[in-house]
Amino acid sequence: MTTATGAGAIPFSEAISARPIRAWSIIAFAICMLVLICDGMDAQLLGIVAPIVIEEFGVDRSTFGIAMSAALVGFGLGSWGGGWLGDKVGRRWALALATVIFSLATIGASWSANVSEMALWRLIGGLGFGGAYSNAIALAGEWLPQRWRSVGVTTLSVGTPAGGLVVAALAPTLVDALSWRGTFVAVGASTLVVVIVIVLALRESPSYLLAKGQPDEAHKVAARVLDQPFALAPEQHASDRGGSAIGVFDASNLRLNLGVGIAFAGAALVAYGMLNWGTTFLTLKGFSFEEAAYAVSLGGLTSIFASIAAGLLVQRFGSRIMFLGLSGGLTVTLVFMMLRVEALSVDASSDERMLIVGLFGLAAAIFSASVASMYALMTHGYPPSCRSAGIGFGIFMSRVGAVAASLFGGALIEWGDGSLIPYFGILIAAALLISAAAFVVDRHVPPAARA
Repeated sequence: MTTATGAGAIPFSEAISARPIRAWSIIAFAICMLVLICDGMDAQLLGIVAPIVIEEFGVDRSTFGIAMSAALVGFGLGSWGGGWLGDKVGRRWALALATVIFSLATIGASWSANVSEMALWRLIGGLGFGGAYSNAIALAGEWLPQRWRSVGVTTLSVGTPAGGLVVAALAPTLVDALSWRGTFVAVGASTLVVVIVIVLALRESPSYLLAKGQPDEAHKVAARVLDQPFALAPEQHASDRGGSAIGVFDASNLRLNLGVGIAFAGAALVAYGMLNWGTTFLTLKGFSFEEAAYAVSLGGLTSIFASIAAGLLVQRFGSRIMFLGLSGGLTVTLVFMMLRVEALSVDASSDERMLIVGLFGLAAAIFSASVASMYALMTHGYPPSCRSAGIGFGIFMSRVGAVAASLFGGALIEWGDGSLIPYFGILIAAALLISAAAFVVDRHVPPAARA
């Protein structure tokens, strides 16, 4: 095996993309997906058992919302901080540490005696949730050939909602057998097992090792997927300045940071505004709780399929045209939905209601595709030296939109005094902001033909 990085050497991403996908790349992807499924189980467990915990704590729903939103704040901080740590010490070790943090925080939450204690544990857990997300996406993306990278990264984004579906199916049985506190211990402890898998089975990507000046280790690990002989060179990137490592806030990343920050915050604001307040605004307009809940659950299903499809579309058409289409499509869908909801009468037919449910599902598909496409853009756009931190920065900005929607969505609905125009007006403005990814970012995933 050749370990030189001189004449004839090529970047690992180019070498792996010239060969059929190998089993090790699939294994690395599967481990990262498993981590994010566990992330989703731990993250969404509180929401599922919330009615039981609220009754035991003897508080109202608005007070308990402090505990519910604490994980969102922690997620934003953890994604950025955990991404920075991943760039410094390695994505593998940062991923293992993040998983330990959110696992132990889930176990610790079982000891909570009040909302303040629960909020503190959820804040700590959120740090782990975010750190795991940014490092899992960066690491998996670097182990995949270019033709599979966008699809793989967008598929990873459904790991968290998939984990929510798993824990939603298991929670009733676990709560009956163990109580809600025992359920938190069981879920947290099972997640700790994944840490062993990360440490024993996962390996750092050659692209990262080369960027860190460790060519011998990079060649050793790369042998898992490359035929011999081969010689690897550090990744050549649009921001490259003679191979020197750069940080997220390097001047070369300015337009990428601005576009990702604005667009990701807008997409997350729409997502959390719709999913967190969907049942509220639909029941306000005469939907039964069951009908409103069905609309939100439909949105969850369309989100999963759309996130996977987004990777295929980004790979085929490129990310610039994708974000233009997603921003325009979501804006039109929300405008049409606002008009239909505003015109809804008390004695509206089932067809009129089902049209609104269908529009809800369509909007969920589009904003989920926008979020998934953002991960593909960030994985492509940020260089290996700051890829985890760049993804973490984008996730942090998305939490700004998520927290804003969670905090102010109810106020906007109340402000309308029976009208949802103020509420939808903000969502529509946020949908338009997604187009910033197309107009501001200067480092897009190219269309398949050009690539």
